[in-house]
Amino acid sequence: MAPRSSPAIGGGGGGRVAVDLYPFLRVYEGGHIERLVRSTAAVAASHDDGTATSAAVRPATRDGVATRDVVVDEDTGASARLFLPGGGGEGRRLPLVLYFHGGAFVTGSAFGRLFHRYAASLAARAGALVVSVEYRLAPEHPLPAAFADGWAALRWAASLADPWVARYADPTRLFLAGESAGATIAHNVAARAAGPDGDDVDIEGVALLQPCFWGARWLPSEEAAAAGWRDDEPPMLAPGRLDALWPYVTGGAAGNDDPRIDPPAEDVSSLPCRRALVAVAEKDVLSERGRRYAAQLRGGGREVTLVESEGEDHCFHLYRPARPSAVELMDRVAQFISPASSCLQAEELHLHGRHRTLCHGNATAAAATRSGAPRRQLVVSGGPTTAKLGRPKTKVCGGPACKAQTALCLGPRGMGKAQRHGFVGMGGPMPSGTNKYSVSSAALRVLC
Repeated sequence: MAPRSSPAIGGGGGGRVAVDLYPFLRVYEGGHIERLVRSTAAVAASHDDGTATSAAVRPATRDGVATRDVVVDEDTGASARLFLPGGGGEGRRLPLVLYFHGGAFVTGSAFGRLFHRYAASLAARAGALVVSVEYRLAPEHPLPAAFADGWAALRWAASLADPWVARYADPTRLFLAGESAGATIAHNVAARAAGPDGDDVDIEGVALLQPCFWGARWLPSEEAAAAGWRDDEPPMLAPGRLDALWPYVTGGAAGNDDPRIDPPAEDVSSLPCRRALVAVAEKDVLSERGRRYAAQLRGGGREVTLVESEGEDHCFHLYRPARPSAVELMDRVAQFISPASSCLQAEELHLHGRHRTLCHGNATAAAATRSGAPRRQLVVSGGPTTAKLGRPKTKVCGGPACKAQTALCLGPRGMGKAQRHGFVGMGGPMPSGTNKYSVSSAALRVLC
Protein backbone atom coordinates (compact mmCIF):
# COMPACT_ATOMS: atom_id res chain seq x y z
CA MET A 1 0.00 0.00 0.00
CA ALA A 2 1.46 3.35 -1.00
CA PRO A 3 1.67 6.06 1.65
CA ARG A 4 -0.60 9.05 1.29
CA SER A 5 0.69 12.59 1.11
CA SER A 6 -1.75 13.77 3.82
CA PRO A 7 -2.34 10.76 6.09
CA ALA A 8 -4.95 10.67 8.83
CA ILE A 9 -3.05 10.02 12.06
CA GLY A 10 -4.58 8.99 15.35
CA GLY A 11 -5.37 6.16 17.70
CA GLY A 12 -6.87 2.80 16.85
CA GLY A 13 -8.36 2.93 13.41
CA GLY A 14 -10.51 -0.18 13.36
CA GLY A 15 -11.03 -2.22 10.25
CA ARG A 16 -8.49 -4.43 8.56
CA VAL A 17 -4.77 -3.80 8.82
CA ALA A 18 -3.11 -3.27 5.45
CA VAL A 19 0.49 -2.72 6.59
CA ASP A 20 1.85 -3.40 10.07
CA LEU A 21 4.93 -1.36 10.98
CA TYR A 22 5.10 -2.46 14.63
CA PRO A 23 6.30 -1.04 16.97
CA PHE A 24 5.75 2.34 15.32
CA LEU A 25 2.80 2.55 12.91
CA ARG A 26 -0.13 0.47 11.71
CA VAL A 27 -1.79 1.33 8.39
CA TYR A 28 -5.44 0.40 7.89
CA GLU A 29 -7.39 -0.11 4.71
CA GLY A 30 -8.73 3.27 3.78
CA GLY A 31 -5.49 5.05 4.66
CA HIS A 32 -5.89 5.70 8.40
CA ILE A 33 -2.54 5.43 10.22
CA GLU A 34 -2.32 4.51 13.91
CA ARG A 35 0.65 5.37 16.11
CA LEU A 36 1.33 2.39 18.33
CA VAL A 37 3.47 4.10 20.94
CA ARG A 38 1.79 4.95 24.21
CA SER A 39 2.62 8.53 25.11
CA THR A 40 2.60 10.35 28.43
CA ALA A 41 2.17 13.98 29.38
CA ALA A 42 5.14 16.19 28.64
CA VAL A 43 7.57 17.00 31.44
CA ALA A 44 7.51 20.70 32.28
CA ALA A 45 10.72 22.71 31.96
CA SER A 46 12.17 24.24 35.11
CA HIS A 47 12.53 27.73 33.59
CA ASP A 48 10.34 29.76 31.28
CA ASP A 49 11.21 32.63 28.97
CA GLY A 50 10.85 35.07 31.84
CA THR A 51 13.91 33.60 33.55
CA ALA A 52 15.93 32.99 30.39
CA THR A 53 18.36 35.82 31.04
CA SER A 54 18.58 35.40 34.79
CA ALA A 55 22.15 35.11 36.06
CA ALA A 56 21.07 32.68 38.77
CA VAL A 57 20.09 29.35 37.24
CA ARG A 58 18.33 27.14 39.77
CA PRO A 59 18.56 23.40 39.09
CA ALA A 60 15.18 21.70 39.16
CA THR A 61 15.70 18.00 38.53
CA ARG A 62 17.03 15.17 40.63
CA ASP A 63 20.20 15.32 38.52
CA GLY A 64 20.65 19.00 39.38
CA VAL A 65 19.88 19.98 35.79
CA ALA A 66 17.97 23.14 34.82
CA THR A 67 15.80 23.05 31.70
CA ARG A 68 14.28 25.62 29.38
CA ASP A 69 12.38 25.46 26.08
CA VAL A 70 13.30 27.57 23.06
CA VAL A 71 12.23 28.03 19.44
CA VAL A 72 15.07 27.35 17.01
CA ASP A 73 13.23 28.15 13.77
CA GLU A 74 10.43 30.74 13.75
CA ASP A 75 9.33 29.75 10.23
CA THR A 76 8.64 26.08 10.99
CA GLY A 77 8.11 26.29 14.75
CA ALA A 78 10.88 23.77 15.41
CA SER A 79 11.89 23.94 19.05
CA ALA A 80 14.27 22.42 21.56
CA ARG A 81 14.76 21.87 25.28
CA LEU A 82 18.01 23.03 26.88
CA PHE A 83 19.56 21.00 29.72
CA LEU A 84 22.09 22.87 31.87
CA PRO A 85 23.93 20.89 34.57
CA GLY A 86 24.08 22.22 38.11
CA GLY A 87 26.66 24.93 38.66
CA GLY A 88 26.48 26.00 35.02
CA GLY A 89 30.12 25.11 34.48
CA GLU A 90 31.35 26.97 37.57
CA GLY A 91 33.64 29.32 35.67
CA ARG A 92 34.41 26.99 32.77
CA ARG A 93 32.56 26.65 29.50
CA LEU A 94 30.73 23.41 28.79
CA PRO A 95 30.66 21.13 25.75
CA LEU A 96 27.61 21.83 23.59
CA VAL A 97 25.64 18.72 22.56
CA LEU A 98 22.83 18.72 19.99
CA TYR A 99 20.79 15.62 20.81
CA PHE A 100 18.18 14.07 18.50
CA HIS A 101 15.76 11.56 20.01
CA GLY A 102 14.89 8.25 18.38
CA GLY A 103 11.53 6.88 17.29
CA ALA A 104 11.86 5.86 13.61
CA PHE A 105 11.19 9.48 12.54
CA VAL A 106 7.50 8.99 13.45
CA THR A 107 7.30 8.97 17.27
CA GLY A 108 8.87 10.53 20.35
CA SER A 109 9.32 14.00 21.77
CA ALA A 110 12.10 15.97 23.41
CA PHE A 111 9.53 16.99 26.03
CA GLY A 112 8.32 13.45 26.85
CA ARG A 113 9.48 11.66 29.97
CA LEU A 114 11.68 9.08 28.23
CA PHE A 115 13.87 11.45 26.24
CA HIS A 116 13.75 14.23 28.84
CA ARG A 117 15.19 11.78 31.35
CA TYR A 118 17.97 10.66 29.02
CA ALA A 119 18.99 14.19 28.02
CA ALA A 120 19.05 15.31 31.67
CA SER A 121 21.25 12.34 32.58
CA LEU A 122 23.56 13.06 29.66
CA ALA A 123 23.93 16.70 30.72
CA ALA A 124 24.69 15.69 34.30
CA ARG A 125 27.12 12.86 33.49
CA ALA A 126 29.01 14.60 30.69
CA GLY A 127 28.92 18.05 32.26
CA ALA A 128 27.53 19.42 29.00
CA LEU A 129 24.90 21.86 27.84
CA VAL A 130 22.49 19.60 25.93
CA VAL A 131 20.08 20.91 23.29
CA SER A 132 17.41 18.25 22.74
CA VAL A 133 15.72 19.01 19.42
CA GLU A 134 11.95 18.72 18.99
CA TYR A 135 11.90 18.00 15.26
CA ARG A 136 8.81 17.47 13.11
CA LEU A 137 7.60 13.89 12.75
CA ALA A 138 6.55 11.85 9.74
CA PRO A 139 4.23 10.89 8.17
CA GLU A 140 2.52 14.29 8.71
CA HIS A 141 5.86 15.96 8.00
CA PRO A 142 7.83 13.58 5.75
CA LEU A 143 11.57 13.87 5.37
CA PRO A 144 13.48 16.07 4.85
CA ALA A 145 11.50 17.99 7.51
CA ALA A 146 13.38 16.38 10.43
CA PHE A 147 16.74 16.98 8.73
CA ALA A 148 15.82 20.61 8.08
CA ASP A 149 14.88 21.06 11.73
CA GLY A 150 18.15 19.48 12.79
CA TRP A 151 20.08 21.85 10.57
CA ALA A 152 18.11 24.82 11.91
CA ALA A 153 18.98 23.72 15.45
CA LEU A 154 22.67 23.51 14.55
CA ARG A 155 22.65 26.99 13.01
CA TRP A 156 20.75 28.32 16.02
CA ALA A 157 23.24 26.81 18.48
CA ALA A 158 26.28 27.96 16.50
CA SER A 159 24.95 31.53 16.44
CA LEU A 160 25.24 31.78 20.25
CA ALA A 161 22.10 33.94 20.19
CA ASP A 162 20.55 32.22 23.20
CA PRO A 163 21.64 33.57 26.62
CA TRP A 164 22.33 30.11 28.09
CA VAL A 165 24.34 29.01 25.06
CA ALA A 166 26.25 32.31 24.94
CA ARG A 167 26.97 32.28 28.67
CA TYR A 168 27.80 28.62 29.32
CA ALA A 169 28.68 26.77 26.08
CA ASP A 170 32.07 26.28 24.46
CA PRO A 171 31.37 26.53 20.70
CA THR A 172 34.70 24.83 19.92
CA ARG A 173 33.42 21.64 21.59
CA LEU A 174 30.26 21.02 19.59
CA PHE A 175 28.85 17.49 19.37
CA LEU A 176 25.93 15.92 17.50
CA ALA A 177 24.35 12.91 19.20
CA GLY A 178 21.29 10.69 19.01
CA GLU A 179 19.99 7.16 19.01
CA SER A 180 18.25 5.21 16.25
CA ALA A 181 16.53 7.68 13.90
CA GLY A 182 18.06 10.51 15.94
CA ALA A 183 21.51 9.15 15.11
CA THR A 184 20.56 9.17 11.42
CA ILE A 185 19.49 12.80 11.76
CA ALA A 186 22.80 13.62 13.46
CA HIS A 187 24.68 12.01 10.55
CA ASN A 188 22.72 13.92 7.91
CA VAL A 189 23.13 17.24 9.73
CA ALA A 190 26.88 16.61 10.00
CA ALA A 191 27.03 15.65 6.31
CA ARG A 192 25.36 18.93 5.36
CA ALA A 193 27.94 20.79 7.44
CA ALA A 194 30.58 19.37 5.08
CA GLY A 195 29.14 21.56 2.31
CA PRO A 196 29.34 25.31 1.77
CA ASP A 197 26.49 25.91 4.25
CA GLY A 198 28.69 24.67 7.05
CA ASP A 199 31.89 26.63 6.48
CA ASP A 200 31.45 28.43 9.80
CA VAL A 201 30.41 25.33 11.79
CA ASP A 202 33.08 23.42 13.72
CA ILE A 203 31.95 19.95 14.87
CA GLU A 204 34.22 18.23 17.37
CA GLY A 205 32.45 14.88 17.28
CA VAL A 206 29.37 12.75 16.63
CA ALA A 207 27.96 10.12 19.00
CA LEU A 208 25.60 7.73 17.21
CA LEU A 209 23.87 5.11 19.36
CA GLN A 210 22.36 2.17 17.43
CA PRO A 211 22.03 4.32 14.29
CA CYS A 212 19.12 3.58 11.96
CA PHE A 213 20.84 2.95 8.63
CA TRP A 214 19.26 0.63 6.08
CA GLY A 215 19.50 -0.27 2.40
CA ALA A 216 17.84 -1.84 -0.62
CA ARG A 217 19.72 -5.12 -0.06
CA TRP A 218 19.83 -6.98 3.23
CA LEU A 219 23.16 -7.79 4.81
CA PRO A 220 23.82 -11.41 5.90
CA SER A 221 22.88 -10.75 9.54
CA GLU A 222 19.63 -9.10 8.44
CA GLU A 223 18.72 -12.07 6.25
CA ALA A 224 19.36 -14.37 9.20
CA ALA A 225 17.20 -12.20 11.45
CA ALA A 226 14.35 -12.19 8.93
CA ALA A 227 14.47 -15.98 8.61
CA GLY A 228 14.93 -16.77 12.27
CA TRP A 229 12.56 -14.68 14.37
CA ARG A 230 9.45 -16.23 15.86
CA ASP A 231 5.94 -14.77 15.88
CA ASP A 232 5.70 -15.14 19.67
CA GLU A 233 8.98 -13.27 20.29
CA PRO A 234 9.88 -10.92 17.44
CA PRO A 235 12.98 -8.74 17.54
CA MET A 236 12.66 -5.09 18.46
CA LEU A 237 13.04 -4.25 14.76
CA ALA A 238 12.14 -6.72 12.01
CA PRO A 239 13.89 -6.38 8.62
CA GLY A 240 10.68 -6.64 6.61
CA ARG A 241 9.05 -3.86 8.55
CA LEU A 242 12.10 -1.64 8.21
CA ASP A 243 11.83 -2.19 4.45
CA ALA A 244 8.22 -1.04 4.50
CA LEU A 245 8.73 1.92 6.87
CA TRP A 246 10.92 4.24 4.79
CA PRO A 247 8.27 5.11 2.15
CA TYR A 248 6.00 6.33 4.97
CA VAL A 249 8.84 8.36 6.45
CA THR A 250 9.54 10.07 3.10
CA GLY A 251 5.95 10.43 1.91
CA GLY A 252 6.59 7.93 -0.88
CA ALA A 253 9.36 10.08 -2.34
CA ALA A 254 12.25 7.65 -1.76
CA GLY A 255 13.04 3.97 -1.38
CA ASN A 256 15.51 2.10 0.79
CA ASP A 257 18.39 3.02 -1.52
CA ASP A 258 18.00 6.63 -0.34
CA PRO A 259 21.51 7.92 0.53
CA ARG A 260 20.06 9.65 3.59
CA ILE A 261 19.48 6.25 5.20
CA ASP A 262 22.10 4.29 3.21
CA PRO A 263 24.95 6.81 3.02
CA PRO A 264 27.78 6.13 0.55
CA ALA A 265 31.15 5.32 2.10
CA GLU A 266 32.68 8.49 0.68
CA ASP A 267 30.04 10.62 2.44
CA VAL A 268 30.68 8.87 5.75
CA SER A 269 34.46 9.10 5.52
CA SER A 270 34.28 12.83 4.77
CA LEU A 271 32.12 13.88 7.74
CA PRO A 272 33.45 17.18 9.14
CA CYS A 273 34.25 15.96 12.64
CA ARG A 274 37.46 14.98 14.39
CA ARG A 275 36.10 12.18 16.54
CA ALA A 276 33.19 9.74 16.50
CA LEU A 277 31.56 7.24 18.82
CA VAL A 278 29.31 4.55 17.35
CA ALA A 279 27.39 2.21 19.67
CA VAL A 280 25.72 -1.03 18.57
CA ALA A 281 23.79 -3.72 20.44
CA GLU A 282 24.36 -7.42 19.80
CA LYS A 283 20.70 -8.36 19.23
CA ASP A 284 19.87 -5.25 17.22
CA VAL A 285 19.04 -5.95 13.58
CA LEU A 286 20.86 -2.72 12.71
CA SER A 287 24.14 -3.65 14.41
CA GLU A 288 26.04 -4.82 11.30
CA ARG A 289 25.35 -1.53 9.53
CA GLY A 290 26.54 0.35 12.60
CA ARG A 291 29.84 -1.55 12.56
CA ARG A 292 30.24 -0.89 8.84
CA TYR A 293 29.58 2.81 9.40
CA ALA A 294 32.26 2.94 12.12
CA ALA A 295 34.75 1.25 9.78
CA GLN A 296 33.99 3.78 7.04
CA LEU A 297 34.54 6.65 9.45
CA ARG A 298 37.84 5.17 10.55
CA GLY A 299 38.83 4.75 6.91
CA GLY A 300 38.46 8.51 6.53
CA GLY A 301 41.04 9.11 9.25
CA ARG A 302 38.63 9.87 12.08
CA GLU A 303 39.32 8.84 15.65
CA VAL A 304 36.53 6.30 16.16
CA THR A 305 35.28 4.49 19.24
CA LEU A 306 33.01 1.50 18.55
CA VAL A 307 31.00 0.34 21.57
CA GLU A 308 29.24 -3.04 21.40
CA SER A 309 26.77 -4.09 24.12
CA GLU A 310 26.42 -7.86 24.19
CA GLY A 311 23.06 -9.45 24.88
CA GLU A 312 21.17 -6.18 24.31
CA ASP A 313 18.66 -5.03 21.69
CA HIS A 314 17.85 -1.75 20.00
CA CYS A 315 17.87 1.34 22.29
CA PHE A 316 18.05 -0.77 25.45
CA HIS A 317 19.67 2.13 27.32
CA LEU A 318 16.45 4.16 27.15
CA TYR A 319 14.15 1.53 28.60
CA ARG A 320 16.19 0.55 31.65
CA PRO A 321 18.74 3.33 32.29
CA ALA A 322 19.81 1.85 35.65
CA ARG A 323 20.88 -1.46 34.09
CA PRO A 324 24.65 -1.99 34.29
CA SER A 325 24.90 -2.15 30.50
CA ALA A 326 23.08 1.18 30.15
CA VAL A 327 25.23 2.79 32.85
CA GLU A 328 28.37 1.59 31.07
CA LEU A 329 27.17 3.01 27.77
CA MET A 330 26.39 6.36 29.40
CA ASP A 331 29.89 6.34 30.93
CA ARG A 332 31.39 5.84 27.47
CA VAL A 333 29.32 8.63 25.91
CA ALA A 334 30.19 10.99 28.78
CA GLN A 335 33.88 10.14 28.43
CA PHE A 336 33.69 10.79 24.69
CA ILE A 337 32.13 14.23 25.19
CA SER A 338 34.20 15.31 28.21
CA PRO A 339 37.37 13.18 28.34
CA ALA A 340 39.11 15.51 30.81
CA SER A 341 36.34 15.23 33.39
CA SER A 342 35.25 11.63 32.89
CA CYS A 343 37.87 10.01 35.09
CA LEU A 344 34.92 9.88 37.52
CA GLN A 345 37.34 10.92 40.26
CA ALA A 346 38.04 7.22 40.81
CA GLU A 347 34.34 6.92 41.60
CA GLU A 348 33.20 3.61 43.02
CA LEU A 349 30.08 2.27 41.34
CA HIS A 350 28.11 -0.52 42.99
CA LEU A 351 26.06 -2.25 40.32
CA HIS A 352 24.22 -5.44 41.20
CA GLY A 353 26.79 -6.38 43.83
CA ARG A 354 29.75 -5.63 41.59
CA HIS A 355 32.37 -3.19 42.90
CA ARG A 356 34.00 -1.25 40.09
CA THR A 357 36.37 1.71 39.83
CA LEU A 358 36.77 3.39 36.46
CA CYS A 359 39.20 6.08 35.40
CA HIS A 360 39.15 6.93 31.70
CA GLY A 361 41.18 9.36 29.59
CA ASN A 362 44.92 8.70 29.79
CA ALA A 363 44.62 6.98 33.14
CA THR A 364 44.07 3.29 33.75
CA ALA A 365 40.85 1.34 34.10
CA ALA A 366 40.53 -1.25 36.83
CA ALA A 367 37.73 -3.41 38.13
CA ALA A 368 37.37 -6.17 40.67
CA THR A 369 34.46 -8.57 40.40
CA ARG A 370 32.87 -9.45 43.72
CA SER A 371 29.84 -11.24 42.42
CA GLY A 372 29.23 -14.50 40.64
CA ALA A 373 26.25 -13.02 38.79
CA PRO A 374 25.95 -13.65 35.05
CA ARG A 375 27.63 -10.95 33.00
CA ARG A 376 26.88 -8.99 29.87
CA GLN A 377 29.77 -7.58 27.91
CA LEU A 378 30.35 -4.11 26.55
CA VAL A 379 32.92 -4.27 23.77
CA VAL A 380 34.79 -1.08 23.00
CA SER A 381 37.09 -0.38 20.05
CA GLY A 382 39.17 2.75 19.96
CA GLY A 383 39.54 3.55 23.65
CA PRO A 384 42.46 5.31 25.28
CA THR A 385 44.39 2.79 27.36
CA THR A 386 45.23 -0.80 28.22
CA ALA A 387 44.16 -2.61 31.36
CA LYS A 388 42.73 -5.82 32.74
CA LEU A 389 39.21 -5.84 34.09
CA GLY A 390 39.11 -9.17 35.86
CA ARG A 391 37.53 -11.50 33.33
CA PRO A 392 37.68 -11.24 30.35
CA LYS A 393 40.91 -9.48 29.44
CA THR A 394 40.69 -5.90 28.28
CA LYS A 395 42.79 -4.18 25.63
CA VAL A 396 42.05 -0.65 24.52
CA CYS A 397 44.03 1.71 22.34
CA GLY A 398 43.55 5.12 20.78
CA GLY A 399 43.77 6.63 17.32
CA PRO A 400 41.95 6.13 14.04
CA ALA A 401 43.81 2.96 13.11
CA CYS A 402 43.04 1.17 16.35
CA LYS A 403 41.96 -2.44 15.84
CA ALA A 404 41.95 -3.62 19.45
CA GLN A 405 38.76 -4.26 21.37
CA THR A 406 37.81 -4.06 25.02
CA ALA A 407 35.44 -6.19 27.03
CA LEU A 408 34.01 -4.71 30.20
CA CYS A 409 32.07 -7.04 32.50
CA LEU A 410 28.47 -6.05 32.92
CA GLY A 411 25.56 -7.22 34.97
CA PRO A 412 22.72 -9.73 34.84
CA ARG A 413 21.26 -10.82 31.54
CA GLY A 414 17.67 -11.09 32.71
CA MET A 415 15.08 -8.89 31.08
CA GLY A 416 11.39 -9.54 30.52
CA LYS A 417 10.02 -10.02 27.04
CA ALA A 418 7.84 -6.92 27.33
CA GLN A 419 10.89 -4.84 28.15
CA ARG A 420 12.96 -6.41 25.39
CA HIS A 421 10.44 -5.84 22.66
CA GLY A 422 7.84 -3.35 23.94
CA PHE A 423 8.78 0.03 22.48
CA VAL A 424 8.25 2.49 25.30
CA GLY A 425 8.31 5.68 23.25
CA MET A 426 7.49 8.61 25.50
CA GLY A 427 6.16 6.48 28.34
CA GLY A 428 6.57 2.90 29.54
CA PRO A 429 6.31 -0.43 27.75
CA MET A 430 3.25 -0.76 25.55
CA PRO A 431 0.28 -2.64 27.01
CA SER A 432 0.48 -6.32 26.21
CA GLY A 433 -2.57 -6.06 23.99
CA THR A 434 -0.78 -3.78 21.57
CA ASN A 435 1.91 -6.37 20.98
CA LYS A 436 -0.66 -8.39 19.03
CA TYR A 437 -1.32 -7.57 15.43
CA SER A 438 -3.19 -8.93 12.45
CA VAL A 439 -1.98 -8.36 8.94
CA SER A 440 -3.64 -9.32 5.70
CA SER A 441 -2.05 -12.19 3.80
CA ALA A 442 -0.89 -9.77 1.11
CA ALA A 443 0.80 -7.56 3.69
CA LEU A 444 2.41 -10.57 5.33
CA ARG A 445 3.94 -11.54 2.01
CA VAL A 446 5.47 -8.07 1.87
CA LEU A 447 6.62 -7.79 5.46
CA CYS A 448 7.90 -11.25 6.37
